[in-house]
Amino acid sequence: MHTEQKATNITWHSTRVTRKDRESILSQSGTTIWFTGLPSSGKSTTAFALEYALARRGFLSYVLDGDNVRHGLNKNLGFAAADREENIRRVAEVAKLFADAGVIAITSLISPYIKDREFARRIHAEAGLGFFEVFVDTPLDVCECRDPKGLYAKARRGELKGFTGIDDPYEDPPKPEIIIQTHEQPPEKIAEQIIDCLIEANRLPIKGKAVQGR
Repeated sequence: MHTEQKATNITWHSTRVTRKDRESILSQSGTTIWFTGLPSSGKSTTAFALEYALARRGFLSYVLDGDNVRHGLNKNLGFAAADREENIRRVAEVAKLFADAGVIAITSLISPYIKDREFARRIHAEAGLGFFEVFVDTPLDVCECRDPKGLYAKARRGELKGFTGIDDPYEDPPKPEIIIQTHEQPPEKIAEQIIDCLIEANRLPIKGKAVQGR
């Protein structure tokens, strides 16, 4: 992981507002929920369902979706190995900042390599922040049948090189906190199960705040 410090003459400035202060305001604990899985496995659909379910309970979260961040933060990155690694590094650092602010950061990224996901986990652990790896365990044939962008078909025809699941590997998480099967349950039900896990882990209070109009 390419993370050496290049900038010089910089100093970390501390704030008078603590993480505990921010979490007290929000009535929640800053946490990152990291969705990982094959392309078209249902990561984004479930991530946004979770964000909505949390909002209905009055909890603040934000989805850092793989496609969305490539429209801005990571628009200068492609899909070569080095670019993928940098993509994960940037999103992990942003998610850590969100979590430090007391927000529930939800990432939706293929993040195919264990070492990159372990980097994300490690920087959260070093900062004393919650981190939940969610393995979206959808079979390859199901992902190919969904294929909303037609990318699997292109990869099968040899028109798209380095596509995860076809000619580039996906490394299953060895010990994810949560495993979900989007081909067996609807995203709304899965979102509720993840919220139950957050409550059980004391990252959320048992009862949220009712939000009108949701």
